[in-house]
Amino acid sequence: MRQYKAEIVAVGTELLLGQIANTNAQWLSQQLAMYGINVYNHAVVGDNLQRVEEAFRLAQNRSDMIIVTGGLGPTEDDLTREAFQLISKMELVEDKQSMEKIELFFKNQNRTMTPNNRKQARVFKGCTVLKNNAGMAPGMKVELEGKTWFFLPGVPREMKQIAGEKIFPSIKELTGSNQIIKSLVLKFIGIGESTLEHKLKDLIQAQTNPTIAPLAQEDGVVIRLTAKEDSEADLDSLLNNTKTEILDRVGNYYFGEDEQVIEQVIVQLLANQNKKVAAAESLTGGMFTEKIVSVDGASAVCPGGIVCYDAKIKRDVLGVSAETIGSKGTVSEECALEMAENVRRLFGSHVGIAFTGVAGPTETEGKPVGEVFISISDGSGYQKVERFLFAGNRDSIRKRACVKGLEMIFNYLK
Repeated sequence: MRQYKAEIVAVGTELLLGQIANTNAQWLSQQLAMYGINVYNHAVVGDNLQRVEEAFRLAQNRSDMIIVTGGLGPTEDDLTREAFQLISKMELVEDKQSMEKIELFFKNQNRTMTPNNRKQARVFKGCTVLKNNAGMAPGMKVELEGKTWFFLPGVPREMKQIAGEKIFPSIKELTGSNQIIKSLVLKFIGIGESTLEHKLKDLIQAQTNPTIAPLAQEDGVVIRLTAKEDSEADLDSLLNNTKTEILDRVGNYYFGEDEQVIEQVIVQLLANQNKKVAAAESLTGGMFTEKIVSVDGASAVCPGGIVCYDAKIKRDVLGVSAETIGSKGTVSEECALEMAENVRRLFGSHVGIAFTGVAGPTETEGKPVGEVFISISDGSGYQKVERFLFAGNRDSIRKRACVKGLEMIFNYLK
């Protein structure tokens, strides 16, 4: 069974300038993995004939399967065909069906077709033309010196249509393999990457199938499990057995998997417990509430919140006592506790959470930049307040405070 080394080459200066993200390569890699194809390289090259040719020569030398996206349009800077012609010496011809489709499009739009649109119908002689049902330029499959090339438009909907209908169905036949690859992402909050890795050190060192890869993210840590097998059932068994081993050690920090985010889990927990949460936010400025209300069904568990940035708002609207503000300050354990309790009462919720602190750039009330108090209060008399000292700039301190608040609410609801 032949093991293919795949490469994805994206053509377009707009990708290099950061004007658009290279989501095509991400999607193609994910799909190819499901068919047992390992992607070894991603390349991005601008609209320059010499550089595109160089990228293609490198791909031809090091990869078995090359998927090219972009550069098939009608303009002078669409150079994918020309660059591949330089390395392959293959003749370009006009595909009759594609040309008829392009002409019909302009006729139906009651527009005059400019001559450069004929370029979109040009294909390599002897190639397999991949019909584009979502746009005009067709895709192509070309064999060159034992290597398989696929050329796809850069427009995502067109690329996905051609890949889904024409490329992926032929891959099993091409590789002669039934093996598939599947990943499972486990998500954790409240534990650092180094600590998580230490607790799983022996499992990670002994990994074979599935592989175990810890990765730090802005809102927590994830572990990506990746397994290879010949059937979905065997894959699921491998992944679930390894997941069980991991959660036996660090399950207290686990909150979900794959596309789940912590706010979705919190909203579901609140709904299951028939509880509502309201937030009083000073330095986070509504960030926590925005996270919660971004989830479908949040209206049932979040009646609202209040941004109380100024001390007068904390006192006159939220009801924090003048004595607390005067003697302890707005950046204090006492103020955070009153904020959480008062916002709970004000909105008639079961749980209140409050954020107060110093995001910077300068200290406040003699408190250092990064000092943050987060408090939780509920109707049963439960109260909890924690002090943190976050490093970073203003934006990162605010974001870290929000993530820590989500963690505290999650742990409370657990």
